[in-house]
Amino acid sequence: MEFVLGGVAAIGAGFFTNPLDVIKTRLQLQGELQVRGMYTVHYRGFLHAFYAVAKADGVLALQKGLVPALWYQLFLNGVRLGTYDFAEKRGWTTDSSGEISTPNCIIVGALAGCIGAVTGSPFYLVKTHLQSQAANSIAVGYQHTHTGCISALWKIYLEQGILGLWRGVFGAVPRAGIGSASQLLSFSLCKDYLGNYEIFAKRPLLNTFTSSMVGGVIVTMFITPFDVVMTRLYNQGTDSQGRGLLYKGVVDCFIKMWNTEGVYGFFKGFMPNYTRLGPHTVLCFVFWDALRGLQTKFVNRQHKKDGTVKVVRS
Repeated sequence: MEFVLGGVAAIGAGFFTNPLDVIKTRLQLQGELQVRGMYTVHYRGFLHAFYAVAKADGVLALQKGLVPALWYQLFLNGVRLGTYDFAEKRGWTTDSSGEISTPNCIIVGALAGCIGAVTGSPFYLVKTHLQSQAANSIAVGYQHTHTGCISALWKIYLEQGILGLWRGVFGAVPRAGIGSASQLLSFSLCKDYLGNYEIFAKRPLLNTFTSSMVGGVIVTMFITPFDVVMTRLYNQGTDSQGRGLLYKGVVDCFIKMWNTEGVYGFFKGFMPNYTRLGPHTVLCFVFWDALRGLQTKFVNRQHKKDGTVKVVRS
């Protein structure tokens, strides 16, 4: 049940934040492996990108890749949050005195994130391909010709086999591990700390909201360079053998970006990434806590009906 609740919560968050993800993807692909100032700038910043996409491709284009994005959220966060909740309830994130253990949280959070990223990787691949598709006047990065989620998965499978569906996953693992560990650790520590104050203890939703905002800020700082590399690896075209046209792997991508785009290249799309991750983290954790609360009430009600006295706490 923990895995289902985590996945449903992430789907709810993903629906509202997908337009920000589209903008983030476009900005991260703009000027790929080109020196700053030597390429055409289609998107002059975060807000202009919204206008450019809506004008060239229509308002609905801001929800491109929504279907695979929601499937990705289901698999990524269903596994990630479910695994973390499973470990949390069994005391694997606390020390012998019952206090939150930073090393334990980092390890559990990182492992949960990596497992979730590998599980949902095919959907992230298709999501990136669809989100990058644009009219010629504003196109950036390699332009794939998919018509939908299912057809894209089938086409990739036919051309590159089952392993082709997991192309780019080695870029997703460090991104997910670092992002998940920093997000879940900061959320857990902040929530535990604020719980000592009466105003937050009596208002669990306010505690969750505030803690998730902190988590959103911290995770963006750590994750953006890896997020850019991940987007590049997933979106690049392939040759007849399924090998990337631009990058051989994670390290090669980092080196080539450093040599051509410099430090600036690793933080492309920072603002939409933060603007997306902030609300996504808030919505995801608020939905997650709300669903866990409903589950707790349902379980306790069932115990009362059965005549037992066991009380389950979230």
